[in-house]
Amino acid sequence: MSELNALTIAEARDKLRAGDVTSVQLTEACLKAADEAQALNAVVHSTPEIAFEQAKAADKRISAGDAPAMCGIPLGIKDLFCTKGVASQAASGILEGFKPEYESTVTTQLFDAGAVMIGKLNMDEFAMGSSNETSVYGNVINPWRRDGDETALTPGGSSGGSASAVAADLCLAATGTDTGGSIRQPAAFVGITGMKPTYGRVSRWGVVAFASSLDQAGPMAKSVRDCAIMLEAMAGHDPKDSTSAELAVPNFEAMLTGEVKGQTIGIPKEYRMDGMPEEIETLWAEGRAMLEDAGAKIVDISLPHTKYALPAYYVVAPAEASSNLARYDGVRYGHRAALGQGDGINEMYEKSRAEGFGDEVKRRVMIGTYVLSAGFYDAYYNRARRVRALIKKDFEDVFAAGVDAILTPATPSSAFALGQEFDDPVQMYLNDVFTVTVNLAGLPGIAVPVGLDKQGLPMGLQLIGKPWEEGALMNVAQALEDRAGFVSKPSKWW
Repeated sequence: MSELNALTIAEARDKLRAGDVTSVQLTEACLKAADEAQALNAVVHSTPEIAFEQAKAADKRISAGDAPAMCGIPLGIKDLFCTKGVASQAASGILEGFKPEYESTVTTQLFDAGAVMIGKLNMDEFAMGSSNETSVYGNVINPWRRDGDETALTPGGSSGGSASAVAADLCLAATGTDTGGSIRQPAAFVGITGMKPTYGRVSRWGVVAFASSLDQAGPMAKSVRDCAIMLEAMAGHDPKDSTSAELAVPNFEAMLTGEVKGQTIGIPKEYRMDGMPEEIETLWAEGRAMLEDAGAKIVDISLPHTKYALPAYYVVAPAEASSNLARYDGVRYGHRAALGQGDGINEMYEKSRAEGFGDEVKRRVMIGTYVLSAGFYDAYYNRARRVRALIKKDFEDVFAAGVDAILTPATPSSAFALGQEFDDPVQMYLNDVFTVTVNLAGLPGIAVPVGLDKQGLPMGLQLIGKPWEEGALMNVAQALEDRAGFVSKPSKWW
């Protein structure tokens, strides 16, 4: 039998039902793999006691015959999700030692469905970053390497720990969050599938906030089918989250026929960026040909306000971050600095936040505070909100004209070396160029691995769908996955 930790959710579910394997055995395999993969720095709080307790309970449920699809499946949980009694730091020094007395809605639903938590996964601090280099726990390493080259590569961010853990088979799937591409970009960098649902499909309650009008949790897994199974368990209305949609959750897996005959796929001309690597251009053309081969009609479309998306995002997101992170002041929440003689309340705030937050978080809080300040609110924040409305309308017009889904690159390159773009924030922000529009418009998006570049690194394509139609979107992704036939795995060096 192949390694148990290398199974997909769908394969493991079938084996569990057939009695070929137990959840305890699956969990043991994943914990062992995670233990041997310290070099990746993906798992930052291992929870073996909780895992075995959940696995034993799952085995009982399965043998009783009333188990949901996620029952017994070992998962990694991004450190942004609050987990009762387990460190939940958002990879920040300011939350060191924080162990919530409550469980996030997403983890509650997954655990109620019988899923097993092997541990908490590394990420960029407060989900701010595209390379997983801003974490208080240190960098996450991508399990992939360039052919004949031992340079450490980024797994992408902010869900870099989730991406690395799933790609290296430390768990069968993981939770991620996506504010500007933080599920889709890392998924593309490590050759897995990552799904960002429609804003409001999955509850944000108990997920540490970065930018509340953009944040959305979703699954990161080894296949489109696995994303569909896991999303069904994660999604649903939550009265504790005022932005949660009161909509029934369909059986996403049942919608995966892979049949896209007669569907119309749009190719936006604005996503052809200057200086885009030829390999990304070629991959995009191949994806287009695959969907055409599956019977879809391919049309060129225009999303005219795309060029304003990054500037608008980097006004809106830091503005919301500066507001959300104001609570970490050493009084209400978070680390409190030791004070010198004569220090007052202002010095306490300043020292606590200076010691607790990393450089990228400080940068974004300062940008956000600036764009929200009295003299600049209209010039920056209100203008960015108007641009956001125009971007949303671009998508609405395209969907109203009969387009079913949109195909774009997921990232402007394959995984880059750690440290390569870290000193230049603007270079780093450009990594989100293909993904931020989806968050600004609140749409569902999915990254699917399609091929390898000439250095042997995975590259993915992104599909964007209509709001609330995750099932239809994943079905197109299934057609792309079927034709791409991507089965490559990183060679084990860790």
